[in-house]
Amino acid sequence: MNISLIITTYNWPEALELVLRSAISQSEPPNEIIVADDGSSKSTRIIIEKFTLDSKIPIIHSWQEDKGFRLSRSRNLAIARAKYEYVIVSDGDMLLHTDFVKDHKDAAQKGVYLQGSRVLLQPDFSKKLIFNKSLKKLSFISSGVNNRFNTIRSKFLARLYSNKLNKNLNRIRGCNFSLFKSDILKVNGFNEDFKTWGQEDSEFVQRLYNSGIFRKNLKFSALQYHLYHKEGESQENNMHLLNNTIEKKLTWCENGIDKHMPNYV
Repeated sequence: MNISLIITTYNWPEALELVLRSAISQSEPPNEIIVADDGSSKSTRIIIEKFTLDSKIPIIHSWQEDKGFRLSRSRNLAIARAKYEYVIVSDGDMLLHTDFVKDHKDAAQKGVYLQGSRVLLQPDFSKKLIFNKSLKKLSFISSGVNNRFNTIRSKFLARLYSNKLNKNLNRIRGCNFSLFKSDILKVNGFNEDFKTWGQEDSEFVQRLYNSGIFRKNLKFSALQYHLYHKEGESQENNMHLLNNTIEKKLTWCENGIDKHMPNYV
C-alpha cells in the first residue's frame, strides 16, 4: 500500500523544519510528503525547498494565497494532489514518532477512519526543542511532557485497546488521522464553508459516519508530539455547520474537494 503523508502548516517554519525532519526519518517512509500551506510567507517556502533538495522522498509544496483561515481548502488541495491510495494527515507543529507512518499503515482498513494519539509538550520544553533543532527521543519519564501515557508505544497494548470501532465525535483531532483517499472523496472532503478555526474536523468526520465509515482510535501507537502553542476558540457559526450535518444526516458537502480534483486526476 502506498502512502501520501500530508502536513498542514501556516507561518511557523521553525516548527515545520523539525516536523519534516521527523517525517523523512520514518522507519517506513511515505511515498510522498505534501505540505498543505495555508498561505505562509517566503521563510516557509525556503524550508520546504531545502528539504526537497535533500530528501529521497518527494516533497510537494501545496500553497494557496493567504486570505484568512482556509484550512479546509488547504487540506482539500493537498488531498487532491495526493498520488497514492492511502492518506495520512498531520500538522506542522506535530513531531512524528519514528514508527508513526508504519502504525497508520499497519492499521489501515477500507471504510475506517483512524485517529492516533498526541503527546502534549510543555511551553518551555517546546521552545528548547525548536531552539536546539532537536528530535530528542521522548519517553514516559521525559521532562517537559504532559499526558505521559500517550508516550507509550506498545504493540501488545495497542492490540488490547485499539480494536473498537465507533461513531463518537468526542476528541476528534485533525492533527493525526488517516484513511483511504477513496473514503475522503466519498464525502467530498472537507467543507470549505469553514472560514474560522474549530469543528471543521468534526463536521468532516460526521459525514464519514453518516456514510457508513467508522472511527478507530489508535491507542499506544501512531504517536506524535505537539509543540506548544495557544489554540483558537471555535466560532458559533462553525457549530451551526456541524449541527446542520448532524441533524440532516449529510454525507456530502457542496463546497468540497470535487472542484479541485480535475486539476490533479
